[in-house]
Amino acid sequence: MTRKPPRNFGHVPLELVQRYWDSRPCNIRHSPKPVGTREYFDEVEQRKYRVEPHIPAFAEFPRWRGKRVLEVGCGIGTDTINFARHGAWVTAVDLSEKSLEIARQRARVFGLADRIRFVQADAERLSAFVPVEPYDLIYSFGVVHHTPHPERVLAEMRRYAGPDSTLKLMLYHRRSWKVLWIVLRFGGGQFWRLDELVARHSEAQTGCPVTYTFTRDQARQLLAAAGFEVMRAEVEHIFPYRIRDYVQYRYRKVWYFRCLPAPAFRWLEKRFGWHLCITARPAPGLDPRL
Repeated sequence: MTRKPPRNFGHVPLELVQRYWDSRPCNIRHSPKPVGTREYFDEVEQRKYRVEPHIPAFAEFPRWRGKRVLEVGCGIGTDTINFARHGAWVTAVDLSEKSLEIARQRARVFGLADRIRFVQADAERLSAFVPVEPYDLIYSFGVVHHTPHPERVLAEMRRYAGPDSTLKLMLYHRRSWKVLWIVLRFGGGQFWRLDELVARHSEAQTGCPVTYTFTRDQARQLLAAAGFEVMRAEVEHIFPYRIRDYVQYRYRKVWYFRCLPAPAFRWLEKRFGWHLCITARPAPGLDPRL
């Protein structure tokens, strides 16, 4: 029997989720340059991969040259552009029209609009918006945990997976440094309020309507229920910088991370990181498209 995440956000209207991400698309403030310019997009990418350097290795952008990629939750298109510039054909989906507007502009700025099809869609009903056909890679980084019914998204993704398809998925890790930090800083150690506190403070803009967190076992069970077999699950990413400096585009670490030797920080990150990065494949069985 599949265990569900400890708190169920299934009652949250999807319109509330959409309004939240339209009001401040993810990473939109990663550069002070004018939004939509080449300089802005270059700086957004540099900042994102500086803070989350594990993403390129996880995504394996060059591997998908000439392949078909379905990105579920593209945001303002940082990873999208990297798939396309490495030669992939990308279908990029997002719930937020504001995010898609910026991502489309990004594709035009870099001359890659012909390699990317953008679609505004509810990922829980993906097949109502994107024709069902197999993709070489189904990719979703930091998205599925923000929808009221993650199990529905995974079931929809399975419909786009052929026998040789790969799924790469990042979910928030429940047993992480960030969860502990949120509960201590904003909840005074009230661990019984963990899900409420994490949902409210998981993102740069407070008040995210839905944020699930998953242990490794919960993630495996979620994927298994949708017809995926996990090949690899790795934990990454502890944010070490002082927030008041970071928002001013300065990279100064919190004092206790400055005192921690790099090997010790990496040890901590690989066990208690915020990002649970999963690589999976379709489990043998009935084709869900039939």
